[in-house]
Amino acid sequence: MSEENKDFGDKAEEAAKEFKEDVKQAFDPKNPESGKTVAIVAHLTLIGWIIAIIMNSSNKSELGSFYIRQVLGIMLLGFVLGIIPVINLVAWIFPFILWIVSLVGAINGNQKPVFLLGEHFQNWFKSL
Repeated sequence: MSEENKDFGDKAEEAAKEFKEDVKQAFDPKNPESGKTVAIVAHLTLIGWIIAIIMNSSNKSELGSFYIRQVLGIMLLGFVLGIIPVINLVAWIFPFILWIVSLVGAINGNQKPVFLLGEHFQNWFKSL
């Protein structure tokens, strides 16, 4: 391995450690706002959901975990309904409505499952 690659690897490792420390400081589990931040970030596309998982893994919050599970279920539902060609366009409306309801709940800091499937999402993805 060349010296240049070692330097890059060391820099990347150092940056990752700094990021973890920043996340630990910014997301204090005793602060209810930190769980709310994770919950809102989880709603921001697949990348936002992945970032929310990372944020929640260092300091778990009940609210953050709740919405990580809700959004995963909504995304999977949208994907499954979206692959059915006949109802593709119409099928995206239902998950979009669920997503909006879930986002409003996250912004308000409420742990209210989305209608019809919210409780199932919590049970199916309880390991998150």
